[in-house]
Amino acid sequence: MSLIKEILGRLFALWAMLIFLITMLPVALLMWLIGLMKEPKRTAAFRNISKAWMKIFFLLVGCRLKIIGRQNFIKGTNYIVISNHNSFMDVPVTTPFIPGANKTIAKIEMSRLPLFGLIYKRGSVLVDRKDKDSRRDSFKKMKEVLSMGMHMCIYPEGTRNKTDKPMKEFHNGAFRLAVETAKPVIPALLFNTKKALPPGKIFFFWPVTMEMHFLPAVTVSSTDDYEVVKQRLYNLMSSYYIKH
Repeated sequence: MSLIKEILGRLFALWAMLIFLITMLPVALLMWLIGLMKEPKRTAAFRNISKAWMKIFFLLVGCRLKIIGRQNFIKGTNYIVISNHNSFMDVPVTTPFIPGANKTIAKIEMSRLPLFGLIYKRGSVLVDRKDKDSRRDSFKKMKEVLSMGMHMCIYPEGTRNKTDKPMKEFHNGAFRLAVETAKPVIPALLFNTKKALPPGKIFFFWPVTMEMHFLPAVTVSSTDDYEVVKQRLYNLMSSYYIKH
Protein backbone atom coordinates (compact mmCIF):
# COMPACT_ATOMS: atom_id res chain seq x y z
CA MET A 1 0.00 0.00 0.00
CA SER A 2 2.84 2.41 0.83
CA LEU A 3 4.39 1.86 -2.63
CA ILE A 4 1.03 2.58 -4.29
CA LYS A 5 0.69 5.76 -2.23
CA GLU A 6 4.20 6.85 -3.22
CA ILE A 7 3.34 6.41 -6.91
CA LEU A 8 -0.04 8.13 -6.58
CA GLY A 9 1.52 10.95 -4.57
CA ARG A 10 3.88 11.75 -7.43
CA LEU A 11 1.09 11.57 -10.00
CA PHE A 12 -0.98 13.93 -7.84
CA ALA A 13 2.07 16.20 -7.57
CA LEU A 14 2.38 16.35 -11.37
CA TRP A 15 -1.32 17.17 -11.69
CA ALA A 16 -1.14 19.83 -8.95
CA MET A 17 1.92 21.43 -10.55
CA LEU A 18 0.21 21.63 -13.95
CA ILE A 19 -2.96 23.12 -12.46
CA PHE A 20 -0.91 25.64 -10.46
CA LEU A 21 1.09 26.78 -13.49
CA ILE A 22 -1.90 27.01 -15.82
CA THR A 23 -4.03 28.98 -13.36
CA MET A 24 -1.09 31.18 -12.38
CA LEU A 25 -0.90 32.85 -15.81
CA PRO A 26 -4.16 34.87 -15.65
CA VAL A 27 -3.55 35.53 -11.94
CA ALA A 28 -0.13 37.03 -12.69
CA LEU A 29 -1.73 39.40 -15.20
CA LEU A 30 -4.29 40.53 -12.63
CA MET A 31 -1.54 40.99 -10.04
CA TRP A 32 0.36 43.19 -12.48
CA LEU A 33 -2.75 45.30 -13.13
CA ILE A 34 -3.50 45.93 -9.46
CA GLY A 35 -0.05 47.47 -9.20
CA LEU A 36 -1.78 50.63 -10.43
CA MET A 37 -3.86 50.73 -7.23
CA LYS A 38 -2.78 52.36 -3.99
CA GLU A 39 -2.60 50.70 -0.60
CA PRO A 40 -4.57 49.36 1.20
CA LYS A 41 -6.91 48.79 -1.79
CA ARG A 42 -4.14 46.98 -3.67
CA THR A 43 -3.65 44.40 -0.92
CA ALA A 44 -7.42 44.01 -0.52
CA ALA A 45 -7.62 43.25 -4.26
CA PHE A 46 -4.66 40.88 -3.96
CA ARG A 47 -6.41 38.97 -1.19
CA ASN A 48 -9.66 38.64 -3.19
CA ILE A 49 -7.83 37.44 -6.31
CA SER A 50 -5.66 34.96 -4.41
CA LYS A 51 -8.71 33.65 -2.51
CA ALA A 52 -10.58 32.95 -5.78
CA TRP A 53 -7.42 31.37 -7.24
CA MET A 54 -6.88 29.06 -4.29
CA LYS A 55 -10.55 28.02 -4.18
CA ILE A 56 -10.25 26.88 -7.80
CA PHE A 57 -6.86 25.26 -7.20
CA PHE A 58 -7.99 23.33 -4.11
CA LEU A 59 -11.12 22.13 -5.92
CA LEU A 60 -9.17 20.86 -8.93
CA VAL A 61 -6.49 19.08 -6.88
CA GLY A 62 -8.98 17.43 -4.52
CA CYS A 63 -8.28 19.40 -1.33
CA ARG A 64 -10.84 20.90 1.02
CA LEU A 65 -10.34 23.69 3.53
CA LYS A 66 -12.30 23.93 6.77
CA ILE A 67 -12.08 27.22 8.67
CA ILE A 68 -13.06 27.63 12.31
CA GLY A 69 -13.17 30.88 14.30
CA ARG A 70 -13.81 33.59 11.68
CA GLN A 71 -16.02 35.31 14.25
CA ASN A 72 -12.90 36.17 16.27
CA PHE A 73 -12.12 38.90 13.74
CA ILE A 74 -14.05 42.05 14.71
CA LYS A 75 -14.91 44.38 11.85
CA GLY A 76 -12.90 47.60 12.03
CA THR A 77 -10.07 46.01 14.04
CA ASN A 78 -6.84 44.76 12.52
CA TYR A 79 -4.61 42.12 14.05
CA ILE A 80 -1.25 40.45 14.05
CA VAL A 81 -2.08 36.88 13.02
CA ILE A 82 0.50 34.30 14.08
CA SER A 83 0.42 30.82 12.60
CA ASN A 84 2.27 27.55 12.99
CA HIS A 85 4.33 26.57 9.95
CA ASN A 86 4.44 22.97 8.76
CA SER A 87 4.48 23.00 4.98
CA PHE A 88 4.79 25.00 1.76
CA MET A 89 0.98 24.71 1.66
CA ASP A 90 0.65 27.05 4.65
CA VAL A 91 0.93 30.35 2.76
CA PRO A 92 -1.75 29.47 0.13
CA VAL A 93 -4.05 28.66 3.06
CA THR A 94 -3.38 31.61 5.37
CA THR A 95 -3.10 34.78 3.26
CA PRO A 96 -6.17 34.24 1.04
CA PHE A 97 -8.41 32.99 3.84
CA ILE A 98 -7.57 35.36 6.69
CA PRO A 99 -10.67 37.58 6.90
CA GLY A 100 -9.63 40.94 5.46
CA ALA A 101 -6.64 42.45 3.69
CA ASN A 102 -3.33 41.19 5.02
CA LYS A 103 0.34 40.83 4.23
CA THR A 104 2.76 38.07 5.16
CA ILE A 105 6.40 38.42 6.17
CA ALA A 106 8.28 36.38 3.56
CA LYS A 107 11.77 35.46 2.37
CA ILE A 108 13.06 37.65 -0.44
CA GLU A 109 14.50 34.69 -2.39
CA MET A 110 11.08 33.52 -3.66
CA SER A 111 10.31 36.96 -5.10
CA ARG A 112 12.98 36.44 -7.76
CA LEU A 113 11.09 33.60 -9.50
CA PRO A 114 9.55 34.51 -12.89
CA LEU A 115 5.79 35.36 -12.75
CA PHE A 116 5.28 33.76 -9.36
CA GLY A 117 7.66 36.34 -7.89
CA LEU A 118 5.28 39.12 -8.96
CA ILE A 119 2.37 37.44 -7.13
CA TYR A 120 4.56 36.70 -4.13
CA LYS A 121 5.68 40.34 -3.79
CA ARG A 122 2.15 41.72 -3.96
CA GLY A 123 1.12 39.97 -0.76
CA SER A 124 4.34 40.14 1.22
CA VAL A 125 6.68 42.22 3.28
CA LEU A 126 9.98 40.89 2.00
CA VAL A 127 12.99 40.25 4.18
CA ASP A 128 16.54 39.06 3.59
CA ARG A 129 17.24 37.34 6.89
CA LYS A 130 20.99 37.45 6.31
CA ASP A 131 20.91 41.25 6.07
CA LYS A 132 20.58 43.23 9.30
CA ASP A 133 19.38 46.34 7.45
CA SER A 134 16.73 44.32 5.61
CA ARG A 135 15.44 42.87 8.89
CA ARG A 136 15.21 46.35 10.39
CA ASP A 137 13.47 47.71 7.28
CA SER A 138 10.97 44.84 7.21
CA PHE A 139 10.02 45.53 10.83
CA LYS A 140 9.30 49.16 9.90
CA LYS A 141 7.22 48.03 6.90
CA MET A 142 5.16 45.67 9.07
CA LYS A 143 4.30 48.63 11.30
CA GLU A 144 3.21 50.54 8.19
CA VAL A 145 0.96 47.64 7.14
CA LEU A 146 -0.74 47.72 10.53
CA SER A 147 -1.04 51.52 10.47
CA MET A 148 -2.99 51.23 7.19
CA GLY A 149 -5.57 49.00 8.88
CA MET A 150 -4.42 45.68 7.40
CA HIS A 151 -3.59 42.48 9.25
CA MET A 152 0.00 41.27 9.44
CA CYS A 153 0.48 37.48 9.18
CA ILE A 154 3.66 36.08 10.74
CA TYR A 155 5.02 32.56 11.22
CA PRO A 156 6.89 32.95 14.53
CA GLU A 157 8.67 29.60 14.14
CA GLY A 158 10.56 31.24 11.29
CA THR A 159 10.83 28.15 9.11
CA ARG A 160 8.83 24.98 8.55
CA ASN A 161 8.62 22.65 11.51
CA LYS A 162 10.40 19.46 10.49
CA THR A 163 10.74 18.21 14.07
CA ASP A 164 8.56 15.77 16.02
CA LYS A 165 7.44 18.58 18.34
CA PRO A 166 4.01 20.19 17.89
CA MET A 167 5.77 23.51 17.25
CA LYS A 168 9.29 24.89 17.19
CA GLU A 169 10.32 27.64 19.57
CA PHE A 170 9.12 31.09 18.58
CA HIS A 171 11.30 33.97 17.43
CA ASN A 172 10.81 37.41 18.98
CA GLY A 173 9.75 39.55 16.00
CA ALA A 174 5.98 39.05 16.05
CA PHE A 175 5.78 39.77 19.76
CA ARG A 176 8.02 42.84 19.68
CA LEU A 177 5.74 44.10 16.90
CA ALA A 178 2.64 43.42 19.00
CA VAL A 179 4.02 45.25 22.03
CA GLU A 180 5.37 48.23 20.08
CA THR A 181 2.09 48.70 18.19
CA ALA A 182 -0.24 47.48 20.99
CA LYS A 183 -2.12 45.44 18.38
CA PRO A 184 -4.10 42.36 19.46
CA VAL A 185 -2.80 38.97 18.32
CA ILE A 186 -4.95 36.24 16.80
CA PRO A 187 -3.36 32.76 16.94
CA ALA A 188 -4.06 30.57 13.90
CA LEU A 189 -3.49 26.82 13.92
CA LEU A 190 -3.07 24.90 10.68
CA PHE A 191 -3.82 21.19 10.47
CA ASN A 192 -3.01 18.63 7.74
CA THR A 193 -1.04 20.96 5.46
CA LYS A 194 1.94 18.73 6.25
CA LYS A 195 -0.01 15.75 4.91
CA ALA A 196 -0.71 17.57 1.63
CA LEU A 197 2.91 18.62 1.08
CA PRO A 198 5.15 16.62 3.44
CA PRO A 199 8.39 18.54 4.10
CA GLY A 200 10.50 15.38 3.93
CA LYS A 201 9.29 14.22 0.49
CA ILE A 202 10.40 15.41 -2.93
CA PHE A 203 7.71 15.96 -5.56
CA PHE A 204 4.84 14.49 -3.55
CA PHE A 205 1.29 15.77 -3.10
CA TRP A 206 -1.71 14.22 -1.37
CA PRO A 207 -5.33 15.50 -1.47
CA VAL A 208 -6.55 16.08 2.09
CA THR A 209 -8.98 18.15 4.11
CA MET A 210 -6.96 20.96 5.65
CA GLU A 211 -8.10 23.06 8.58
CA MET A 212 -7.34 26.55 9.88
CA HIS A 213 -8.53 27.42 13.38
CA PHE A 214 -8.55 31.06 14.53
CA LEU A 215 -8.45 31.42 18.31
CA PRO A 216 -9.83 34.43 20.23
CA ALA A 217 -7.67 37.54 20.06
CA VAL A 218 -5.10 38.09 22.78
CA THR A 219 -4.87 41.73 23.89
CA VAL A 220 -1.36 43.18 24.06
CA SER A 221 -0.30 46.40 25.80
CA SER A 222 2.66 48.63 25.02
CA THR A 223 3.82 48.05 28.61
CA ASP A 224 3.93 44.25 28.26
CA ASP A 225 7.16 42.27 28.17
CA TYR A 226 7.31 40.71 24.71
CA GLU A 227 9.10 37.63 26.07
CA VAL A 228 6.15 37.00 28.40
CA VAL A 229 3.69 37.55 25.53
CA LYS A 230 5.70 35.15 23.36
CA GLN A 231 5.69 32.37 25.97
CA ARG A 232 2.00 32.86 26.72
CA LEU A 233 1.05 32.50 23.06
CA TYR A 234 3.41 29.59 22.52
CA ASN A 235 1.81 27.69 25.41
CA LEU A 236 -1.68 28.54 24.18
CA MET A 237 -1.04 27.43 20.59
CA SER A 238 0.96 24.35 21.51
CA SER A 239 -1.74 23.12 23.91
CA TYR A 240 -4.48 23.71 21.33
CA TYR A 241 -2.53 21.95 18.59
CA ILE A 242 -1.91 18.87 20.77
CA LYS A 243 -5.55 18.76 21.89
CA HIS A 244 -6.94 18.94 18.36
